Amino acid sequence: MDNLFQNKNHNPLAEKLRPETLGDFVGQEHILGKDKLLRRIIESDRIIPLILWGPPGSGKTTLARIIAQKSASNFVFFSAVTSGVAEIRKIIDQAKSDLELYQKRTILFVDEIHRFNKSQQDGFLPSVENGVIILLGATTENPSFEVNAPLLSRARVFHLRELSQENIKLLLKKAITKINKNPKLYFPTILKSNIKISILDSALNHIAELCEGDVRDAYNALELAIIAAKVSKNKISIDNKLAEEAIQQKFIRYDKGADGHFDAISALHKSLRASDVDAGLHYLARMLEAGEDPLYIARRLVRFASEDIGLNDPQALILAISVKETVHFLGMPECNDALAQLVIYLAKAPKSRAVDEAYAKAKDDVVNKRIDPIPLDIRNAPTKMMKEFGFGKGYKMYDEKSHLPENLKGKKYWKND
Repeated sequence: MDNLFQNKNHNPLAEKLRPETLGDFVGQEHILGKDKLLRRIIESDRIIPLILWGPPGSGKTTLARIIAQKSASNFVFFSAVTSGVAEIRKIIDQAKSDLELYQKRTILFVDEIHRFNKSQQDGFLPSVENGVIILLGATTENPSFEVNAPLLSRARVFHLRELSQENIKLLLKKAITKINKNPKLYFPTILKSNIKISILDSALNHIAELCEGDVRDAYNALELAIIAAKVSKNKISIDNKLAEEAIQQKFIRYDKGADGHFDAISALHKSLRASDVDAGLHYLARMLEAGEDPLYIARRLVRFASEDIGLNDPQALILAISVKETVHFLGMPECNDALAQLVIYLAKAPKSRAVDEAYAKAKDDVVNKRIDPIPLDIRNAPTKMMKEFGFGKGYKMYDEKSHLPENLKGKKYWKND
């Protein structure tokens, strides 16, 4: 257990800088601030089943290790990526033995718990229910979709957020201070004990901005900058050029199969509803540059044209269909301007949900109410026998009377004329 927290020469800088107490932990004030529930749980060592949900580099594993340091329970780290069900059974058997013989509970930390399928997750359930193990799961995916409902109902979910740019800058400054106190601890093979490191504020800002809330990315960039830097008079200065080379091109965080995908398209849709052209273009670029299927975006924009604009500007749907064909014909990156043209048009077009609301009312009656038969006078009558039974009888072309079923006569779905 102790070896897990010792600084090893081969460990990356991010691992060596991992905080070991809540006092050193930066960020997540919404769940770890003074008197917040999660902080009280950790400080009192009254751990309950928890799911830590958040993006990479937000502190999920760090929190687990802080709990491990503080708790009197056995603490077992387990990765859903590298381990399987057989290992879980061994852990649970040992946990049962420890509880029966020594009255000592076991906290099982499962990293990347979403990597287990639903049947594998079921293996935890009996042991969580009877208190043999206290499950502590970490996931970058939405637990609502990736964690079994029975397991989820027995655990408290805490949502960790991307660290702010100020959080990242503070952590980088602290990191440099620690390294300067003992350079050989953090870089035993390349730094002398009297080396001092400095970084320009602009370089610090560049790394903090481009790592997008992932402190691991920020530490990795800092580590690379230090390794690549030239030493002059026992000093290392990290300037803008070195910071840019270290962080390289920004990685756009976007998973086409997970929350980022749905959050981005939702943001695009809502920006267009608000007639916010700039936000619409931002979310379009955010998706396209991250590799989203442009046809998916085009299909959603076709839907927007009919759902949120409708007959207030019928040209919107015509343009949307035309752009969809353009996207299919050209592909990326040539189709980006066509999609941008459509986004701008839809954002500026007059909005109306009248068509969508009218259909929703009609659908509600069809799905939830008894509906009478179609009136005889408007039924199809292709044969003599059907005509004799009254099919089509009395029908008058362009007759403006109600043709609704008898029990819905007088119902108004469309109220825009």
